[in-house]
Amino acid sequence: QVQLVESGGGLVQAGGSLRLSCAASTSGRTFSTYAMGWFRQAPGKERDFVAAISWSGGNTYYSDSVKGRFTISRDNAKNMVYLQMNSLKPEDTAAYYCAASTLLTGFSAVVDFPYWGQGTQVTVSS
Repeated sequence: QVQLVESGGGLVQAGGSLRLSCAASTSGRTFSTYAMGWFRQAPGKERDFVAAISWSGGNTYYSDSVKGRFTISRDNAKNMVYLQMNSLKPEDTAAYYCAASTLLTGFSAVVDFPYWGQGTQVTVSS
């Protein structure tokens, strides 16, 4: 079992930056054995993949829409995962969700992640 709590969302102007954090608490297996991901969902739209990171942090994956602007990272000693978001655009406005997966590879779809946080809102004004 994994419990996830996101923080760091807010209102920012276009071109600005935000850093999202996700704190994980686990039982049964350690945090370092989970791949972690960030997804986002705008009103009336599906939940979309943003970024993911392997259990060791050695491999990262990004959607084309955020590649080069967002950076996912993790600190296994602190049970934390982060999403640094730079050069934000109004189209980045969404609720952002942290998620955990037990898969070793191929984790980019909603169905790959059985554990989810409650989300944090990011609003980018033009």
